[in-house]
Amino acid sequence: MAVEKVAFLGTGIMGSGMAHNLLKAGYPVTVCNRTVAKTQPLVEADAFRAETPREAVAEADVIIVIVGDDESSRQIWLGEEGVLAGNPKPNAIAIESTTLSLGWVRELHQILTARGLRFIDSPVTGGKSGAENGTLTLLVGAEESALAAARPVMGVYSQEIIHFGQPGAGTAYKLMVNLMVAVQATALAEGLLLAEKSGLDMVQVVQGLTSGAVASPLVKAYAGRMVNAEHDQVNFSTRWMHKDAAYALKLAAEMGQAMPTSAVAVQLFQLALSQGLADKNLSAVIESLR
Repeated sequence: MAVEKVAFLGTGIMGSGMAHNLLKAGYPVTVCNRTVAKTQPLVEADAFRAETPREAVAEADVIIVIVGDDESSRQIWLGEEGVLAGNPKPNAIAIESTTLSLGWVRELHQILTARGLRFIDSPVTGGKSGAENGTLTLLVGAEESALAAARPVMGVYSQEIIHFGQPGAGTAYKLMVNLMVAVQATALAEGLLLAEKSGLDMVQVVQGLTSGAVASPLVKAYAGRMVNAEHDQVNFSTRWMHKDAAYALKLAAEMGQAMPTSAVAVQLFQLALSQGLADKNLSAVIESLR
């Protein structure tokens, strides 16, 4: 399908970078965001701005959504001024890139396909820098034909597309992996606090952790930030980490899978939210234990 127009709904930390890359590649992009000011840099880069999702999707060949949670996704797609209220083109491709509960993704898939859209479940990983540099990894659940048609657009803001299966499969994987991120972050926080109270040189501790057997990308990214309480530069917020992990626990409960370690990690992120750390970087979970 020759793409004539892309509607991009949600221009926050991730969406802004993704939309910028589409503009750089020459796609006509219409943007819409609840906080209108966040669309201004994209408008200055020649994007069109719509006041509502309903307006944004007029004549769009591809509709991309990346917002916050189930509630905001539902409003974008089904609200009074949402996507479906705008009567999108038959056979348009609908790409949902928000990390959502699997139940809502499956419901959304049924709703959109019943309206004649081709649905792609495509949460992303790679952080703010990946969105800005066009190097995200896309975790996809989709029909083969829909993914084939969307690859030219999706390839603009990604370096890898992993097709896990039918719609919902990408979300199931993303929830699992983000739950593991929550566990790693809390384990790192506990280990660093134990090292501090043991009187260890924390510069050496960080050096050891980031070069030894536990030196995962997360440990490398956040060990120093946790030690120095540097949580204001947000790559992935405590709020969204808790949300994703909680959705994953819900999925585990539905599947009958016990997740005792993960459940404690989610509780610690909930504690961080209660302490006013929701909009700090996820590394702020260490402060809930201090």
